[in-house]
Formats: sequence, C-alpha cells, structure tokens
Amino acid sequence: MNGVDEVARAARDASHILAEFPPPTRAGLLLAAAAALDDNAEELVAIGERETGLDTVRLRGELTRTSVQLRLFADTVVAGKFHDARIDEADSDFALGVRPDLRRALLPIGPVLNFAASNFPFAFSVAGGDTASALAAGCAVIVKAHPGHPELSQRTAEIVRRALADAGAPAGTLQLIEGQDEGVAMLMHPLVAAASFTGSLGAGRFLADVAASRPAPIPFYGELGSLNPVVVTAAALAERAEMILTGFAGSVTGSAGQLCTKPGFLFVPAGTDVGPRVGAIVSATREHRLLYPKIADGYAARRATVVSTPGVAVHAAGGVRFDSEGHGWVLPTIVSVSLSTLARERERLLDESFGPLSIVVEYDDTDALVAGFTDLFEGSLTAGLHLGVGETSPWITTIVETMSDVAGRVLFDGWPTGVAVTPAQQHGGPWPATTTSTTTSVGTAAIQRFLRPVAYQNAPASLLPPVLRDDNPWNVEQRRSSAGESRRWGEAAAAQM
Repeated sequence: MNGVDEVARAARDASHILAEFPPPTRAGLLLAAAAALDDNAEELVAIGERETGLDTVRLRGELTRTSVQLRLFADTVVAGKFHDARIDEADSDFALGVRPDLRRALLPIGPVLNFAASNFPFAFSVAGGDTASALAAGCAVIVKAHPGHPELSQRTAEIVRRALADAGAPAGTLQLIEGQDEGVAMLMHPLVAAASFTGSLGAGRFLADVAASRPAPIPFYGELGSLNPVVVTAAALAERAEMILTGFAGSVTGSAGQLCTKPGFLFVPAGTDVGPRVGAIVSATREHRLLYPKIADGYAARRATVVSTPGVAVHAAGGVRFDSEGHGWVLPTIVSVSLSTLARERERLLDESFGPLSIVVEYDDTDALVAGFTDLFEGSLTAGLHLGVGETSPWITTIVETMSDVAGRVLFDGWPTGVAVTPAQQHGGPWPATTTSTTTSVGTAAIQRFLRPVAYQNAPASLLPPVLRDDNPWNVEQRRSSAGESRRWGEAAAAQM
C-alpha cells in the first residue's frame, strides 16, 4: 500500500504541473512519445509477438495506430477547442437582473488510472488511446499493466517515460503498476480522479462497483464486451453474396476473433446457404494462438455451450487445442440458428464469444427480424446493415432507428472490426458494452472523459486559467455572450418559425 500511495502522490504532483503546460509544450510530449514508439518498433513488435501470439503484421499496424493517435491528440491539444471556453460578460441590464462576469471551461480532472487491455497490447495498453487522451487533457497517467503481456508493458513504459522526460515532462507523468490487488488499491486511492478499463464484463463490473463505492466516487469508463449484430437483406445477398460472406469470415477470424468489435451475430434471410458457405470459407483458416491461457479457458467453455445448444447447426466445428504451457490454439467455429431458436435459447447463446466463433441467424420475415432485434439485444459497440443498391423501405428505417438506440456506431455495407482513429469516431455504447454510453474511447472526443467543468465568477484576470483570460494567451476558441444580448434571446428562433 505504501508503494500505491507513493505512485498516486507522484501522479498528483505531475498533474498539477501538466495542467499548467501551454498547448505547444503538452503537444510536444505526445509527439515525443509517438516518435519513441516508432523508433523502437522492431524491438517492441518482437516482444509483443512472443508474449501475445499476435502476428507481426497485426502488431506493426497496431503500433502505427498507437503513434498516429498520439499525434492526433497533439493536434487536438494545440487547437484547444476541447476546453469549451465560455465567457459571459458582466451585464447590468441582464433580462433576469444583474449578471456577474461568468467564465466556464473544461479543465484537467487529475490523475487517471488506466487498466490496460489484453487484446490490444499497444493501442489500448501503456501508451494507447486512454493514456494519450488523458495526457492530452493534462492529466498524469497510472497504467495497471495487463498480465497477458508484462514484458511488453514494462519495456513500452520505459521507452515512453524516457521520451516524456526528455521533452520536459515532470516525474510521475506516466507510471506503471502490476497486479490485481495493486490495481484495486489504486482505484480506491483518494488521489485518483478517474479510471478507464477495457476487458471482460465481470472484471469491468467489479471495478466499476469499486469506483462507485469509494467515499468519493469517481468516473469509471469501462468497455466491457459487445455482440455487434449485423443484418443482411435479401437484396444485398442477391447482389454480392460472395463479397459479404468473405468479409464476414475475415472479420470473425481476424486476430483469432479476439476483438471487441467482432460480429457475433449475422442475420440473413431464411432458406439461404449462408451458414455452410461461411463454414467452407473459414475452413481454410490456419490455427491461431489465443492471447493467454485465461482467455483460452473462457473461450473453450463458451464455445462448448454454443455448439451443444439444442437447435444449433454446426457448419465449421473449429476447436481449441491446449499446448504444454496452457496456451489455447484455435480454429474458427461457425454455427447457425433460426431466429426463434435464438429467442428460445437466449440464456445460452446471447453472450460474447471472445474468439473466432460467430452465429448466423436466419429470419423468416422483416417484421419478425425487427421485433427480435429489439427484444434480444442490449447495448453494443456496433451494429451493422448490408443493403441492396438504392434499397429503402419503412422496415429498414425502423431497424436503423433500433440499431441507433442500442449501438454507439452503426455501419452500412461494412464490418465493425477495424476501428478508424479519427475525430468523428465513436467507440462506446449503452450498457453492457460500456459503463458510460455518452463517451468514446477512440477519436478526439475521448479527451472529454478526463476533463471537468469549472466556472469562475467575478474572478480577477490574474487568477483565471489561461483559456478564460481576455488576452487568451493559449489562443483557444472562446464563446462570448455580450452584455445586452439576453434582451434578444429567442429572436433568432422566432425568425425561423
């Protein structure tokens, strides 16, 4: 516990300093970290391949994604729009009486605890998106390393810490802790102001409850799992069946299905041969090692439940082979069920299979599909729809509205794996996909998780944060409400009626 306290205090002290760094200085830290990752890519990828079983191509792409998102947040810092700076000038003629000078902005929340993920050893780990967005916000970061890649976590932390220090970051800007007990103790520490997590529903729910049960509860941004249903219309299947089925197979088997955005359910018209055709496609897939033994154990149990469920037809049996070190080696499993069977056996089938397994669901008519979709699916990171060219109808409008209610990202004629790192991205969704459906862990809006609003009333200019000063030394966007404006409120709206 003493070590936990020391780490938390160092993060608190660093956060105070980082919050005062002007945008170019803070952005420089992110750019230095990105360059360091690129410069040490060969070493890091080799460690990652050895520890995780992911191949070189996947890991190199992921490391590039990690450095790109650091650079994206560097630009976000310099632009400064995320501060949402608002200035209401003092107004003696305010519509509701005298208005004081009011200034509001989003400011760094303080030390952030990041629970690293197993399946993205770069992009959602030590220097991944949660760390990048927290540093961009001006918060020091404590990373709880994932046990699936400890050597990679330690080496990444060493490289990034050195780069940050060389760029002028204070000690304590990025720290690494290991072990479940240490992670829980840090989550409970009063100096930790927010936490992020990517992992299983069980672990995420446990940690979310810890964060909520603290004497002073803190925000906990957890990504917990997702089913990612995809619907294919008859018209789409008639036009480009081969393309759709090949894309689906690739999305299910990529990275051995160990992606939170893997399509877990594919809805297709009844009477087609989609299940057997996908089974034949994935039969050419080579055996792939899962990330670490605990995931292999969970996948083996989940697969056994699915294939033994009454009404399930198996089109690619797949399987799990355990080696002498306890690692699981898998071949993909594809099964199919009717929509009625899925509804009847929901207790056995409606869970995430974290591995290369997906369920093809056959629907008899579109009304039953819409009703079943609404009834069966809770929150999901994604939902997808494949349409025929120019296809439109009332039921399509309804299913899109339903998908928008349950998913954070709705895709058309594509697959949910391959999350673009870009400003408009949304990677989050209603429970149980995430603990907070109003935020994202990918894209520039991710920075908002680690900020909190503060308003200053009649504050002397010298005591205002730079983003709210009239001279605007950080050159951020400021929205002003001028004196006398309140007397005209409503006129713009009325003019549009």
